[in-house]
Amino acid sequence: MGVLDVDLGVAEGGAVAEAAVGCVRQIGHARTIRAVTSINDVDPVRVLEDNKVAFLLALGRAGGGTERDDTTATWTIGGSPIAYHNAVVRADLPPEFVEDVIVQSQSVMSDLGVPGSWHVGPSMRPSDLTDTLRFHGFAGGPEPGMIADLNEMPELEPVEGLHIEAVVDEAGLAQYEGVLSQGFGEGPTEAAWVREMYSRIGLGEYVLWRHYVGALDDTPVATATVFFAADVAGLYFVSTLPAFRGRGIGAAISRTALVAARDLGYGVGVLGSSPMGKRVYERLGFRELCSIEVLEWGTGAR
Repeated sequence: MGVLDVDLGVAEGGAVAEAAVGCVRQIGHARTIRAVTSINDVDPVRVLEDNKVAFLLALGRAGGGTERDDTTATWTIGGSPIAYHNAVVRADLPPEFVEDVIVQSQSVMSDLGVPGSWHVGPSMRPSDLTDTLRFHGFAGGPEPGMIADLNEMPELEPVEGLHIEAVVDEAGLAQYEGVLSQGFGEGPTEAAWVREMYSRIGLGEYVLWRHYVGALDDTPVATATVFFAADVAGLYFVSTLPAFRGRGIGAAISRTALVAARDLGYGVGVLGSSPMGKRVYERLGFRELCSIEVLEWGTGAR
């Protein structure tokens, strides 16, 4: 199996949020992670789901969310003002337990005063879970789950005037927040929360995150983040300011982030796309693998 141990360097500060799914090991003072070098060496659906689970749990822990993790369900709730990030991420429920666990998740959300969500992937059971969630008031739709062989990414035409830099300090995070607040999700509320979580987790080569800002003629216009877990590179928070869309900027910053992951030894990239963004990622060699139903509930749920 094509697997590398990637040395992330020495942690010298910052509150590193451990990822789930056993992808981080401590060897002396150096932090290392495993990287699958070939797409032929993974179970595609498993690594896609596991990377997203680790991503949501890591942010939830940084936010101080409460967790459940047992044989029937895994969740992080209360660490975010955003429904998407107060998430039930795993469920393997006997039919007689389904409604009880759904109601329990709603009770935790209500007690903590936050909206929440279930991210229902192919591995979740029972098969009619989404129908039962909708019966209990959850609403939402599919998020295409996509995967790519990073060793086969096509070249793209350069975007004139676009400069992409890794975020290495609070000034870079401020630029990241500024773009995200205008072009992603729930706007300023989500952007401010994301920036705070990244600040708590820390910046630098020793963490499992890489953040990027793209600037066009010195104006920050795009963001992207790569998160390393489940032996693969997950792409998240790809955003372009509305006035600058349609120029290939989103594809360009995504490719830059993924090339950096490939240079570390990662051969597989995964992501959850919006329907609007799917064609952008197909340009980079991603293909749709499955659908993850993101169903939200509570005040502020989309």
